[in-house]
Amino acid sequence: MIIAKTISELQQALSPSRQTGKSIGFVPTMGNLHQGHLSLVEKAKEVADVVVVSIFVNPTQFGPNEDFDSYPRTFDADCEKLSSQQADIVFAPSVDEVYPGYSSNKTKPSLTKVHVEQLGKQHCGASRPGHFDGVTTIVSKLFNMVRPDIAVFGQKDFQQITIIRRMVQDLNIPVTIISAPILREENGLAMSSRNGYLSTSEKEQAAAIYRTLTWAKKQLEEHKLSFDEVEQSAVKQLSEQGFRVDYFNVSNADTLQVAETTDKNLVILVAAYLDKVRLIDNIQVTL
Repeated sequence: MIIAKTISELQQALSPSRQTGKSIGFVPTMGNLHQGHLSLVEKAKEVADVVVVSIFVNPTQFGPNEDFDSYPRTFDADCEKLSSQQADIVFAPSVDEVYPGYSSNKTKPSLTKVHVEQLGKQHCGASRPGHFDGVTTIVSKLFNMVRPDIAVFGQKDFQQITIIRRMVQDLNIPVTIISAPILREENGLAMSSRNGYLSTSEKEQAAAIYRTLTWAKKQLEEHKLSFDEVEQSAVKQLSEQGFRVDYFNVSNADTLQVAETTDKNLVILVAAYLDKVRLIDNIQVTL
Protein backbone atom coordinates (compact mmCIF):
# COMPACT_ATOMS: atom_id res chain seq x y z
CA MET A 1 0.00 0.00 0.00
CA ILE A 2 1.36 3.38 -1.05
CA ILE A 3 1.03 6.42 1.23
CA ALA A 4 1.08 9.71 -0.69
CA LYS A 5 1.20 13.00 1.20
CA THR A 6 1.45 15.41 -1.72
CA ILE A 7 -0.48 15.81 -4.94
CA SER A 8 2.63 15.05 -6.99
CA GLU A 9 3.23 11.82 -5.03
CA LEU A 10 -0.40 10.84 -5.60
CA GLN A 11 -0.21 11.50 -9.32
CA GLN A 12 3.05 9.56 -9.57
CA ALA A 13 1.48 6.62 -7.73
CA LEU A 14 -1.54 6.63 -10.05
CA SER A 15 0.36 7.11 -13.29
CA PRO A 16 0.99 3.39 -14.03
CA SER A 17 -2.70 2.59 -13.52
CA ARG A 18 -3.78 5.39 -15.85
CA GLN A 19 -1.29 4.29 -18.51
CA THR A 20 -2.62 0.73 -18.47
CA GLY A 21 -6.27 1.81 -18.51
CA LYS A 22 -7.15 0.58 -15.03
CA SER A 23 -10.23 2.08 -13.39
CA ILE A 24 -9.72 4.17 -10.25
CA GLY A 25 -12.06 4.05 -7.30
CA PHE A 26 -12.02 6.69 -4.57
CA VAL A 27 -13.23 6.77 -0.96
CA PRO A 28 -12.86 10.19 0.71
CA THR A 29 -12.67 10.10 4.53
CA MET A 30 -11.62 12.24 7.47
CA GLY A 31 -9.90 9.29 9.11
CA ASN A 32 -10.68 7.72 12.49
CA LEU A 33 -11.88 4.80 10.44
CA HIS A 34 -14.48 2.27 11.55
CA GLN A 35 -16.13 -0.69 9.88
CA GLY A 36 -18.51 1.59 8.03
CA HIS A 37 -15.59 3.25 6.25
CA LEU A 38 -14.04 -0.11 5.49
CA SER A 39 -17.28 -1.26 3.88
CA LEU A 40 -16.93 1.67 1.47
CA VAL A 41 -13.42 0.51 0.61
CA GLU A 42 -14.75 -3.00 0.06
CA LYS A 43 -17.42 -1.64 -2.27
CA ALA A 44 -14.83 0.41 -4.17
CA LYS A 45 -12.71 -2.70 -4.64
CA GLU A 46 -15.69 -4.48 -6.18
CA VAL A 47 -16.21 -1.82 -8.84
CA ALA A 48 -12.70 -0.49 -9.57
CA ASP A 49 -9.23 -1.88 -10.30
CA VAL A 50 -7.33 0.52 -8.03
CA VAL A 51 -8.68 2.07 -4.82
CA VAL A 52 -7.53 5.39 -3.36
CA VAL A 53 -8.61 6.37 0.16
CA SER A 54 -8.06 9.93 1.31
CA ILE A 55 -7.56 10.84 4.95
CA PHE A 56 -8.05 14.57 5.43
CA VAL A 57 -9.79 16.44 8.23
CA ASN A 58 -11.23 19.30 6.23
CA PRO A 59 -11.26 22.59 8.17
CA THR A 60 -13.67 24.39 5.84
CA GLN A 61 -16.63 22.17 6.72
CA PHE A 62 -16.39 22.81 10.47
CA GLY A 63 -18.15 25.75 12.12
CA PRO A 64 -16.38 28.06 14.60
CA ASN A 65 -17.70 26.20 17.65
CA GLU A 66 -17.39 22.68 16.26
CA ASP A 67 -14.85 19.95 16.90
CA PHE A 68 -12.17 20.48 14.23
CA ASP A 69 -9.31 20.72 16.74
CA SER A 70 -10.50 17.76 18.82
CA TYR A 71 -11.65 15.58 15.91
CA PRO A 72 -9.95 12.18 16.41
CA ARG A 73 -6.85 11.73 14.27
CA THR A 74 -5.71 8.11 14.22
CA PHE A 75 -3.54 7.94 11.11
CA ASP A 76 -1.36 4.93 11.98
CA ALA A 77 -4.32 2.81 13.07
CA ASP A 78 -6.24 3.93 9.97
CA CYS A 79 -3.39 2.83 7.70
CA GLU A 80 -3.27 -0.58 9.38
CA LYS A 81 -6.99 -1.05 8.73
CA LEU A 82 -6.68 0.07 5.13
CA SER A 83 -3.71 -2.20 4.54
CA SER A 84 -5.66 -5.18 5.86
CA GLN A 85 -8.53 -4.12 3.58
CA GLN A 86 -6.06 -4.10 0.67
CA ALA A 87 -6.51 -0.48 -0.31
CA ASP A 88 -3.94 0.49 -2.92
CA ILE A 89 -3.15 4.12 -2.11
CA VAL A 90 -3.72 6.32 0.93
CA PHE A 91 -3.75 10.03 0.14
CA ALA A 92 -3.06 12.00 3.32
CA PRO A 93 -2.26 15.61 2.40
CA SER A 94 -1.56 18.42 4.85
CA VAL A 95 -3.96 21.34 5.13
CA ASP A 96 -1.43 23.56 3.35
CA GLU A 97 -1.17 21.06 0.49
CA VAL A 98 -4.92 21.31 -0.05
CA TYR A 99 -5.39 24.97 0.91
CA PRO A 100 -2.08 26.77 0.19
CA GLY A 101 -1.32 29.41 2.80
CA TYR A 102 -3.84 28.14 5.32
CA SER A 103 -1.38 27.82 8.23
CA SER A 104 0.22 31.22 7.72
CA ASN A 105 -3.18 32.91 7.66
CA LYS A 106 -4.22 31.21 10.94
CA THR A 107 -7.77 31.27 9.68
CA LYS A 108 -9.92 29.86 6.94
CA PRO A 109 -8.37 31.03 3.69
CA SER A 110 -10.08 33.18 1.12
CA LEU A 111 -10.78 30.68 -1.62
CA THR A 112 -13.03 29.71 -4.46
CA LYS A 113 -16.04 27.86 -3.11
CA VAL A 114 -18.37 25.35 -4.70
CA HIS A 115 -21.95 26.07 -3.73
CA VAL A 116 -24.95 23.87 -4.56
CA GLU A 117 -28.13 25.92 -4.40
CA GLN A 118 -31.28 24.72 -2.59
CA LEU A 119 -30.23 21.21 -1.51
CA GLY A 120 -28.02 22.55 1.27
CA LYS A 121 -30.43 25.04 2.78
CA GLN A 122 -32.42 22.74 5.06
CA HIS A 123 -31.65 20.01 7.58
CA CYS A 124 -27.92 20.07 8.43
CA GLY A 125 -27.47 23.07 6.16
CA ALA A 126 -29.78 25.17 8.31
CA SER A 127 -28.01 24.12 11.51
CA ARG A 128 -24.44 24.34 10.18
CA PRO A 129 -24.14 27.40 7.92
CA GLY A 130 -21.39 26.99 5.36
CA HIS A 131 -20.90 23.29 6.12
CA PHE A 132 -21.95 21.99 2.74
CA ASP A 133 -19.96 24.65 0.90
CA GLY A 134 -16.95 23.21 2.71
CA VAL A 135 -17.96 19.68 1.76
CA THR A 136 -18.57 20.39 -1.92
CA THR A 137 -15.40 22.47 -2.19
CA ILE A 138 -13.14 19.78 -0.69
CA VAL A 139 -14.81 16.96 -2.63
CA SER A 140 -14.41 18.83 -5.90
CA LYS A 141 -10.76 19.53 -5.06
CA LEU A 142 -10.15 15.87 -4.20
CA PHE A 143 -11.87 14.79 -7.42
CA ASN A 144 -9.48 17.05 -9.32
CA MET A 145 -6.48 15.60 -7.48
CA VAL A 146 -7.43 11.91 -7.70
CA ARG A 147 -9.44 12.04 -10.96
CA PRO A 148 -11.34 8.86 -10.07
CA ASP A 149 -13.71 6.98 -12.32
CA ILE A 150 -15.88 5.98 -9.36
CA ALA A 151 -16.34 7.48 -5.88
CA VAL A 152 -18.09 5.71 -3.01
CA PHE A 153 -19.98 7.49 -0.22
CA GLY A 154 -22.04 6.19 2.68
CA GLN A 155 -25.79 6.69 2.90
CA LYS A 156 -25.61 7.84 6.51
CA ASP A 157 -24.83 11.32 5.19
CA PHE A 158 -27.89 11.27 2.93
CA GLN A 159 -28.05 15.03 2.40
CA GLN A 160 -24.33 15.15 1.66
CA ILE A 161 -24.42 12.45 -1.02
CA THR A 162 -27.50 14.05 -2.62
CA ILE A 163 -25.65 17.35 -2.84
CA ILE A 164 -22.51 15.71 -4.23
CA ARG A 165 -24.53 13.92 -6.91
CA ARG A 166 -26.03 17.26 -7.95
CA MET A 167 -22.61 18.93 -7.96
CA VAL A 168 -21.18 16.21 -10.21
CA GLN A 169 -24.17 16.52 -12.55
CA ASP A 170 -24.12 20.33 -12.71
CA LEU A 171 -20.36 20.65 -13.17
CA ASN A 172 -20.07 17.71 -15.60
CA ILE A 173 -17.48 16.01 -13.41
CA PRO A 174 -16.64 12.65 -15.04
CA VAL A 175 -17.07 10.46 -11.97
CA THR A 176 -19.75 7.91 -11.10
CA ILE A 177 -21.09 8.31 -7.56
CA ILE A 178 -22.00 5.09 -5.76
CA SER A 179 -23.77 4.99 -2.39
CA ALA A 180 -23.22 2.20 0.13
CA PRO A 181 -25.69 1.15 2.84
CA ILE A 182 -25.45 2.41 6.41
CA LEU A 183 -23.59 0.03 8.69
CA ARG A 184 -25.04 -0.21 12.18
CA GLU A 185 -24.01 -1.48 15.58
CA GLU A 186 -25.96 -4.45 16.92
CA ASN A 187 -28.32 -2.07 18.72
CA GLY A 188 -29.06 -0.14 15.50
CA LEU A 189 -26.84 2.88 16.13
CA ALA A 190 -25.39 4.09 12.82
CA MET A 191 -21.62 3.72 12.78
CA SER A 192 -19.88 7.09 13.00
CA SER A 193 -16.49 8.44 13.97
CA ARG A 194 -18.24 10.66 16.50
CA ASN A 195 -19.60 7.60 18.30
CA GLY A 196 -16.15 7.50 19.89
CA TYR A 197 -17.22 10.48 22.00
CA LEU A 198 -19.96 8.36 23.60
CA SER A 199 -19.68 6.15 26.66
CA THR A 200 -21.00 2.59 26.55
CA SER A 201 -24.24 3.61 28.23
CA GLU A 202 -24.63 6.61 25.92
CA LYS A 203 -24.24 4.32 22.89
CA GLU A 204 -27.15 2.27 24.17
CA GLN A 205 -29.14 5.45 24.70
CA ALA A 206 -28.22 6.70 21.21
CA ALA A 207 -29.77 3.60 19.64
CA ALA A 208 -33.13 5.24 20.32
CA ILE A 209 -32.58 7.36 17.21
CA TYR A 210 -32.83 4.36 14.91
CA ARG A 211 -35.74 2.89 16.86
CA THR A 212 -37.60 6.16 16.40
CA LEU A 213 -36.80 6.21 12.69
CA THR A 214 -38.14 2.68 12.22
CA TRP A 215 -41.25 3.62 14.22
CA ALA A 216 -41.77 6.66 12.01
CA LYS A 217 -41.32 4.62 8.84
CA LYS A 218 -43.98 2.17 10.00
CA GLN A 219 -46.46 4.98 10.72
CA LEU A 220 -46.00 6.35 7.22
CA GLU A 221 -46.18 2.96 5.48
CA GLU A 222 -49.37 2.08 7.33
CA HIS A 223 -50.78 5.60 6.88
CA LYS A 224 -51.45 5.85 10.60
CA LEU A 225 -50.20 9.42 11.05
CA SER A 226 -49.66 12.44 8.83
CA PHE A 227 -46.15 13.65 8.05
CA ASP A 228 -46.47 16.48 10.57
CA GLU A 229 -47.82 14.16 13.26
CA VAL A 230 -44.94 11.73 12.74
CA GLU A 231 -42.38 14.54 13.02
CA GLN A 232 -43.93 16.03 16.14
CA SER A 233 -44.35 12.68 17.88
CA ALA A 234 -40.78 11.61 17.03
CA VAL A 235 -39.31 14.83 18.42
CA LYS A 236 -41.30 14.31 21.61
CA GLN A 237 -40.11 10.69 21.91
CA LEU A 238 -36.47 11.60 21.48
CA SER A 239 -36.69 14.59 23.81
CA GLU A 240 -38.18 12.38 26.52
CA GLN A 241 -35.21 10.02 26.10
CA GLY A 242 -32.63 12.71 26.77
CA PHE A 243 -31.91 14.08 23.29
CA ARG A 244 -31.84 17.67 22.16
CA VAL A 245 -33.38 17.32 18.71
CA ASP A 246 -31.99 19.51 15.96
CA TYR A 247 -34.49 18.30 13.39
CA PHE A 248 -36.64 15.31 12.49
CA ASN A 249 -37.89 15.84 8.94
CA VAL A 250 -39.98 13.80 6.53
CA SER A 251 -38.70 14.88 3.12
CA ASN A 252 -38.82 14.17 -0.56
CA ALA A 253 -35.84 11.86 -1.12
CA ASP A 254 -34.92 13.50 -4.42
CA THR A 255 -35.28 17.21 -3.63
CA LEU A 256 -34.81 17.09 0.17
CA GLN A 257 -37.74 19.52 0.39
CA VAL A 258 -40.65 19.13 2.81
CA ALA A 259 -42.61 16.06 1.71
CA GLU A 260 -45.94 16.56 -0.01
CA THR A 261 -48.80 14.12 0.44
CA THR A 262 -48.40 13.05 -3.20
CA ASP A 263 -44.70 12.14 -2.76
CA LYS A 264 -43.92 8.42 -2.84
CA ASN A 265 -40.11 8.39 -2.48
CA LEU A 266 -39.34 9.74 0.98
CA VAL A 267 -36.44 10.00 3.38
CA ILE A 268 -36.71 10.70 7.09
CA LEU A 269 -33.72 12.74 8.24
CA VAL A 270 -32.75 13.29 11.86
CA ALA A 271 -30.05 15.09 13.79
CA ALA A 272 -30.01 15.09 17.57
CA TYR A 273 -27.56 15.93 20.34
CA LEU A 274 -26.77 13.53 23.13
CA ASP A 275 -25.03 15.82 25.58
CA LYS A 276 -22.53 17.60 23.26
CA VAL A 277 -22.36 14.89 20.59
CA ARG A 278 -24.33 15.56 17.42
CA LEU A 279 -25.62 12.39 15.76
CA ILE A 280 -27.29 12.07 12.36
CA ASP A 281 -29.21 9.22 10.76
CA ASN A 282 -31.89 8.58 8.17
CA ILE A 283 -34.21 5.96 6.78
CA GLN A 284 -35.82 5.75 3.35
CA VAL A 285 -39.53 5.13 2.82
CA THR A 286 -41.38 4.14 -0.32
CA LEU A 287 -45.15 4.63 -0.23
